[in-house]
Amino acid sequence: MIIKCAIIDDEPLAAGLLKSYAEKTPFLQLIGSYGSALEAMKELRDNPAQLLFLDIQMPELSGIEFAKVLPPSTKIVFTTAFQQYAIEGYKVNALDYLTKPISYQDFLNAANKAMEWFTFSQKQQACVEDRFIYVKSDYKLLRVSLDDILYIEGLKDYVRIYLRDGQKIMSLMNMKKLEDYLQRPEFLRTHRSYIVHMVYAEAVDRLRIVIGDQFIPISDSYKDEVLQYFDRHTLA
Repeated sequence: MIIKCAIIDDEPLAAGLLKSYAEKTPFLQLIGSYGSALEAMKELRDNPAQLLFLDIQMPELSGIEFAKVLPPSTKIVFTTAFQQYAIEGYKVNALDYLTKPISYQDFLNAANKAMEWFTFSQKQQACVEDRFIYVKSDYKLLRVSLDDILYIEGLKDYVRIYLRDGQKIMSLMNMKKLEDYLQRPEFLRTHRSYIVHMVYAEAVDRLRIVIGDQFIPISDSYKDEVLQYFDRHTLA
């Protein structure tokens, strides 16, 4: 995967250094370097960047202000000489926050975070659009239709996937990772050990979801989101 990136910094020396870093990073394609957020806004309108290395303290429009008007698909790494902006940076979902002077190692670490995010996002989108996933089980890759999943049970380092036809698939997988790939609220975590395909939830009985003859617990940690789901579908 190649990530289209741009640099926005009003300090020519800092911008030049970041440009040299981007040009020697194999998976980055530098499409522009701009001296202000307003300049970038004009130039990137027709050719948007996926990743911005964005200075915070700039005239006319700060990096924080600019970040607030960007689409969620544009990821940001803030670059600044002022540590006090770090909290504000994370409030706008920045991938990383680099304090000047920035070493290539720090730059590369931030770029790798971006690569991980875009790779995950691409896989997640494929799962949503194609309606199936592949899981490893008994040295094989098994295709599992999302529409066939009733619920998933976490068992330490493994998960057990319960299917509509009664089949159960064991796979060495992290429960949190699997949860991240499944679209909400169609799939909801109801308990540390359970993810439920909510279209098959037949009833709620004393903080347990009923699917056929199975009772799946709802723990306090996930109760609010699960009950809100049922409330949205309940006729007054």
